[in-house]
This record gives sequence, structure tokens and C-alpha cells, in this order.
Amino acid sequence: MQCPFCSNDDTQVKDSRPTEDNGAIRRRRHCVSCGARFTTFERVQLRELTVVKSNGAKEPFDREKLARSVQISLRKRPVEPEKVEHVISAIVRQLESTGESEIPTGLVGQKIMDALHSLDQVAYVRFASVYRDFREASDFEDFIGQIGSSPQADDRKLDK
Repeated sequence: MQCPFCSNDDTQVKDSRPTEDNGAIRRRRHCVSCGARFTTFERVQLRELTVVKSNGAKEPFDREKLARSVQISLRKRPVEPEKVEHVISAIVRQLESTGESEIPTGLVGQKIMDALHSLDQVAYVRFASVYRDFREASDFEDFIGQIGSSPQADDRKLDK
């Protein structure tokens, strides 16, 4: 593993342990050259995923891009980082377990929407405003009205 500080290839693992959800291994590393310490994560990857955008363009699936989208929606919200990581890992596992190597962006967006709906309502609306391209305040009003009146909303209220 290359040191992120000095780019030296000679680093040593000082400590390894599983993450809380057992979805990854957290490794504390030490650079022999500069002495810096850093952490890496090792995750199981079931298959190489490709995201198919609405215009037909394809790009490799990027877990970090998905994580950034979720983090932006959850900015300044009272959600524990462990829950966020668990949600991100769950979304990735769902996408990998579809059996398809090409995943439409709509499916990725819907998985994020579903996860945020049960995690934090404000983050859910924030993400929806970008994902569904809200242009006016009335778009927010309509969307929030749908949240309260949908049968799924009643089911999800019971789950809490």
C-alpha cells in the first residue's frame, strides 16, 4: 500500500480489525520512510459495477461518489457516522446482489432515496430536491405532500 503522504511503497500494517458491521477490515498502517500513520479499509467486492447514466453514458461505479451524495444530504443532521456507513454498505450490497453488472442511475438514486427515507426525513427531502430536479418551492410542497399521504409513509411511521 502506497503512503498517501510521501508515496513510498513500503508501509506496514500495525493493527487490523473488522468494522462494526463486519462489512470491511480497518487497517492502521505505518510508513517506513516518513513515519506517517494512516488507515485503510478493505471491502469485499462481489462484482465490477458500471453505472448507466440517463443519456446512455457508462462509468465505473464509485462507492465514494455514492457516499458523498449521502453525506451531503445528511450534512448537519443528527445521524451517527456508523449508521451512515452501514446505510452506504447496505446500498452497495443491494446493487451488487442484483446480478447485473450494469446498473441504471435511476436504481442507484432510488436505493439512496429509500435508505434516506428511513434514516432522516430532512436528508430525504434534500436528496430528492437534487435527484428529482426541484425548480420551485411548489416542487418541495408537492413532494412533502406526497410523503405524508402515501401508503408507504404510513407503513414507515409504524416501523419507527
